[in-house]
Amino acid sequence: MTDQDYFIAASECHLMDRLPDIAYYPDVSRWFRSAMKGVSRVWDAPKDIKPLVASELIKQMDACGIDVAFGLRESMMDVTGFAAPMSTNGWIIDQIAPYPDRLYLECNVGPILHRGVKHAIWELEYLVKERNAKLCKVYACEDGPLNDPEMWPFYEKACELDITLTIHMGMAYVVPQPNKYTHPALLDEVLLAFPDLKVIAYHMAWPYHEELFGLAGKHRNLYVGISGIVGWFARAPYRGYHLIGQALEWATEDKVVFGLDWPGIDMQKCVDYMRTFDIPEELQEQYGY
Repeated sequence: MTDQDYFIAASECHLMDRLPDIAYYPDVSRWFRSAMKGVSRVWDAPKDIKPLVASELIKQMDACGIDVAFGLRESMMDVTGFAAPMSTNGWIIDQIAPYPDRLYLECNVGPILHRGVKHAIWELEYLVKERNAKLCKVYACEDGPLNDPEMWPFYEKACELDITLTIHMGMAYVVPQPNKYTHPALLDEVLLAFPDLKVIAYHMAWPYHEELFGLAGKHRNLYVGISGIVGWFARAPYRGYHLIGQALEWATEDKVVFGLDWPGIDMQKCVDYMRTFDIPEELQEQYGY
């Protein structure tokens, strides 16, 4: 890529308001500690986190040249024993309302299995039809396996509504969440059953990224999302050259999708990295990128 005036759309921009209200739960501090020691450090998250509200998101988007973004609540209900989320869909809707041409709703109706699939289906249908939700995040780390048969009616409804699911894939980066619910092999089973289901697999499913890339070549509606992990690439460029290069080989250029996982990355660095992305000729020659 060269430095051009691209239209930039960024998914997975988390807005949160309830952190002060739930800070007394023991697992909240454990959650933060595990993030700071691991994923936030590797993905080069900013040290000075600004208020996680729409006005701050818009301010940073303007500075970075991002055209549109998708506002997303943060669930993580397991850190409070499923008593409360870190933000709600209703609050996100209020936050993005002043920016109808810049911010769109990426809803999250989970934990789907824990709350009851029929309740998640009702909310998904409402948010798509009445609140113009454009994407729906599925965060299985706090819930259960993606291929649980009880999830089938939810996937059927997503197909019926023609809404793309954005699914956390690969490593569960924080405690108290296990890795076992988000392995690409589980997604393979889902997409074999629902070939029309559109999925963006977030974070390239690292460290199981190669399996995801192969699946993206196999399934016509599976897209590889670089959300979050793009912060790692901006800090360590050659890692991005290799992983994006592999993804392009298998998924092709129209199935690798930009995203942020804001505020867990440095927005400016990520946009700059992708705006000027250019795999060195040596790697193209030696690896076939």
